[in-house]
Amino acid sequence: MASTSAARRHSVPMPESDFFDAEADNISNIIDEELRKESQQRKDATRREVKVMLLGQAESGKSTLQKQFQLYYASHSLEHERPSWKPIVHFNIIKAVRMILDELDYDLSRPVITSSGQSDPSQDGVGQLRARLLQLAAMEDALAAELSGGLSIGGGRAGVFVRTGWQSLVTTSRSWPLGNVQTTTTKAQIVTTMAAKSLYNLRYDIVELWEHPAVKRLIALRHLKLEESDDILNVRVQTLGVIEHSFPINMGGTVYDWKLYDVGGARHAWMPYFEDATAIIFLAPISAFDQYLEEDGRTNRIDDSLKLFTAIVSNKLLKNAHLVLLLNKTDLLRKKLEAGTRVQKYIVSYGERPNRFDDVSEYFRAHFLQVHKRKDVGHRHLFVHFTSMLDIVATQKIIVAVGEAIIRQHISRIGLL
Repeated sequence: MASTSAARRHSVPMPESDFFDAEADNISNIIDEELRKESQQRKDATRREVKVMLLGQAESGKSTLQKQFQLYYASHSLEHERPSWKPIVHFNIIKAVRMILDELDYDLSRPVITSSGQSDPSQDGVGQLRARLLQLAAMEDALAAELSGGLSIGGGRAGVFVRTGWQSLVTTSRSWPLGNVQTTTTKAQIVTTMAAKSLYNLRYDIVELWEHPAVKRLIALRHLKLEESDDILNVRVQTLGVIEHSFPINMGGTVYDWKLYDVGGARHAWMPYFEDATAIIFLAPISAFDQYLEEDGRTNRIDDSLKLFTAIVSNKLLKNAHLVLLLNKTDLLRKKLEAGTRVQKYIVSYGERPNRFDDVSEYFRAHFLQVHKRKDVGHRHLFVHFTSMLDIVATQKIIVAVGEAIIRQHISRIGLL
């Protein structure tokens, strides 16, 4: 009986509360381990993430630089986007046709008389061409509205303004994130298809317009130098808000997740993206010395770039970001100077300095360096390059140099050196 009682005492089950405490501890340990792994994965991802802001005033070349980065490091992704750029190309052509017709209308209102007292024969046939192409020019606004997703810009600004996911409006692919745009997509595709058909049907008239003596004469009078290209880098589109482009870049055997932020539109939209930026690439179009802001006809675009650059280097949120300055559109600057445009006429402080490219470009560079020296809150080194975004070979050499410098700075910051 004693042995039976002892056996019963040893077989007494564990209290229920003790069992659940042990099970809870086991579950808690599993959760803690999963959280630890997840935290480590996030840290590893952060170490590989390079966040680069592309900043500058409108039409400074930010979107073209983004495409240059993409072309060099992830050309396959640019090829994937190519179908979505077709409607933009079509819009650029239609806009160009409309602008040429507008110029011809003005030109025809002032008939050119030859020395013999006869009308200039170069204007013959323009009226018939205009009549045939008016239907195409009339599509500009409708196409712009659909490509912009129904977005309209105040102040009479015309053109295509795009935001994140704009490619989904004009293609059947759903590779680009966007909300519910079923209705908009259907309508946009109808309008873009109509534009494409009209361009095809009027293709010979467009060629005839371009080669017409009246157009050639206007080009010569304005000293325009035109270069033909089928490269996607020449496609013009204006961005609004912040558009993120993400692609992997292999440097030294390590794959980094590059996130390029093309920031357009209102400048206050930049602020939320500043604090953890790895680098800022600021683009200043130094060819714009003879241009003024669209929203303020009294402010020179060079002065505006200097003010904007001052705001960036003096911003405490940016003090840890690597800083790169690209003095852009040097090709256009050369052409303007060669055509005889005087810098002093638009920037009085330039004085009697020589109106040569080397002197002008160095004058602008010195002004930006002075701003950096006086206002930089981070006491950082400033990397400066003269660039022309449409020069693929030269720009990609700069991209490699800039990319390597950014990666070195990024590695140093996260403590891998």
